[in-house]
Amino acid sequence: MPRPDEPATASTDGVRAPRVVAERELTAPVALCGSDGRLNPAAVGWTRTPLHDTSGIDGRRVWGRNKRWEYWGVMTPTHVLAVTVSSLDYAAVNAVLVHDRRTGETIDRTAIVPFGRGVVLPASLGDGPASARGGRLAIDIEDVRRDGVDGTLLTAAVTAAATGAEGVRFEVFAERPTGHEALGVVVPWSTKRFQYTVKDVARPATGWLEVASAAGVERTELAEGESWAVLDHGRGRWPYRMAWNWGAASGTVDGRAIGLQLGGRWTDGTGSTENAVVVDGRLHKIGEELDWAYDEGDWLAPWRVHGATADLRFEPFWDRVSATELVVFGSHGHQCFGSWSGWVEVDGARLEVDGLVGWAEEVRNRW
Repeated sequence: MPRPDEPATASTDGVRAPRVVAERELTAPVALCGSDGRLNPAAVGWTRTPLHDTSGIDGRRVWGRNKRWEYWGVMTPTHVLAVTVSSLDYAAVNAVLVHDRRTGETIDRTAIVPFGRGVVLPASLGDGPASARGGRLAIDIEDVRRDGVDGTLLTAAVTAAATGAEGVRFEVFAERPTGHEALGVVVPWSTKRFQYTVKDVARPATGWLEVASAAGVERTELAEGESWAVLDHGRGRWPYRMAWNWGAASGTVDGRAIGLQLGGRWTDGTGSTENAVVVDGRLHKIGEELDWAYDEGDWLAPWRVHGATADLRFEPFWDRVSATELVVFGSHGHQCFGSWSGWVEVDGARLEVDGLVGWAEEVRNRW
């Protein structure tokens, strides 16, 4: 891929040609699928709050291509935490990650369970809890109200045999501030292959983490005001092979809560994008296909994501490498964690976003 200082596209005079995408905002509830299981054309667009009924992605009418998941990533000053609960029809792929930013120590456990046994996923976002059991993992994700505040409670545990220690567990409350908006997008490859995604960034996080070893239990409280959670909710029917880029970041800039949501490759040419910025809970859609530039020979070198309405630099401190090859499933990815800086255009003005924390990734799946 091009280096971070090389634009991917340019006009004849050497200035980058904006790749503007005309997208429609949906404001009323809509079903993702029709009665025949195909994509409902009225569902194509983007939303500020979850409005799509995805109950048609149930694995009964069309088996083998359904992809359903809940992924939560949490950034704190001391740790990176993540949980995945997913069903690919023929298998569940669940995971728990704990990375200590101070020492570099990492507990990264993935469990692949045939035919999705032990996994519970709601038909649509907000319809109920998600959970996973198996492969020495226990994960629960549930919307709750705590001390008068709405949010999502994430609890996870990895038992001793999976870690080489006595285990790890954490509990994180991802607050949903009043009026907080999240980007929902339907990406249509065809009437049979399509994806609905919700990317919810800049959710304030509190809670605790415990890592046990022969020396005892180390408990860490999440730093309030400096810890952030991000949701990736997905429901759809995918082509067998696909590659994508995803970037997310959260933080406070000049007293304002800022969240970045960036995507690439998998949406190109579909008429949909998943680019947006959230400022104090208000979502601003970026209706442009942005260029991604990074060095596949050095994943910890700076990345650049840019276009006419954004110019962002990502500086990683850790590369989470994943590689799985099974008979029908394969996944290879680099999820790099670090800090974002640069600017995005909001209401015709440039908004500086220096010092946000999050990640950028490239994933290639055969699933």
